[in-house]
Amino acid sequence: MIKKFQDIFSIPELKKRILFTIGLLVVFRIGAHITTPGVNPLALGPAFQSQQGTIFALYDLFAGGALSRATIFALGIMPYISASIIIQLLQAVIPYFEKLAKEGEEGRKKITQYTRYGTVALSLIQSVGMSLYLQSLNWEGVSVVTMSGLPFKLLTMVTMTAGTIFVMWLGEQISERGIGNGISLIIMIGIIARYPTDFLNTWKAIQMGQLTPFRMIILFGIMIVVVAGVILITQGQRRIPVQYAKRIVGRKVYGGRSQYIPLRVNTAGVIPIIFAQAVLMFPTTIATFFKSDMLQGVISFVSPGTWLHTSLYAIIIIFFTYFYTAIVLNPVDLADNMQKYGGFIPGIRPGKRTSDYIDRILTRVTLPGAIFLAFIAVLPDLLYTKAGLPFAFGGTGLLIVVGVMLDTLQQIETHLLMRHYDGFMKKGRLRGRR
Repeated sequence: MIKKFQDIFSIPELKKRILFTIGLLVVFRIGAHITTPGVNPLALGPAFQSQQGTIFALYDLFAGGALSRATIFALGIMPYISASIIIQLLQAVIPYFEKLAKEGEEGRKKITQYTRYGTVALSLIQSVGMSLYLQSLNWEGVSVVTMSGLPFKLLTMVTMTAGTIFVMWLGEQISERGIGNGISLIIMIGIIARYPTDFLNTWKAIQMGQLTPFRMIILFGIMIVVVAGVILITQGQRRIPVQYAKRIVGRKVYGGRSQYIPLRVNTAGVIPIIFAQAVLMFPTTIATFFKSDMLQGVISFVSPGTWLHTSLYAIIIIFFTYFYTAIVLNPVDLADNMQKYGGFIPGIRPGKRTSDYIDRILTRVTLPGAIFLAFIAVLPDLLYTKAGLPFAFGGTGLLIVVGVMLDTLQQIETHLLMRHYDGFMKKGRLRGRR
């Protein structure tokens, strides 16, 4: 393994890309600790602890803890992700965006530009909400905001919007000049930043006798099995063979080759869990602003750890998995593209029969992925509240970290193979090498 790391840093271009990526991630983490002007950090920490279980806590996960510290990067990269999801949904309902998606490189450039505009607009709106939210917080009579009124709102809007745009720029620079997907790496590094605290809490729990070493070993074994399962589901795919007929254009012969359509077991990724968490956290978030006995009663029924919360959580995740998969992967478009280029699935008639066949296979393949997503999502409740694990293992964070690491490893593997090195992994090679 040491030899593999030596091979990585013996390639000048790969070494430069890795160091560039690490440097920009360090810049992001530094910015995640610079508090927004006009905020009292001593009062903010305890006041934010009362917001656990709301959408703000979910948002703080993706911001790498920057939201709970009200830093210049408090909004993180979430406005960009939200804008990307909105644009992606518009491609399924608005013909103009659907046309852009089919125009190749030029269409993608326009979609990227619209996504950036949407990021700025969402950042401005969310920064106003953040200023109002911060003004409503106090701890033991001490206000979180040291300056109030319109000046604080304008200052927060400018600071946090500029911070989000800078984070978006960092992600694009990493994707272009570094290694891996920059946006995903920024989210991942924010999640990993919580791990030292989790390890410290675990060590304290063992010292205090709350968690016995034997019990910790069993839980550690469960965690290894779960991570292996996440890798299998993330990499798993069903390959549908496609045969292309030969075409003679001038003196050249095109087609006559066999390919396949890879239908992933988990096409939707981590999006269904995010949607489901947002739906279930909405009543709790509303209750923080409007005190109501009825809302408190609803919250007591759907609070984490209850059987109703767990059941609703799993059902909503399965629903959103199918919903989002249907949006991002259209069997009719796949069938039309195959027919346009002379491709067909052996034994299946082109056209509607092909689209029906792909839809049927996709429905079956998505089911185990949706069930596994639901299991991973409820796992933190099982281990954290039932088994007494001192930190929440599983859920959104685990899926993001594993997925991003696999993607980054595949890119490093590609660079190694291009330079005629043996590769990062010898046994159990990554999907990209097969």
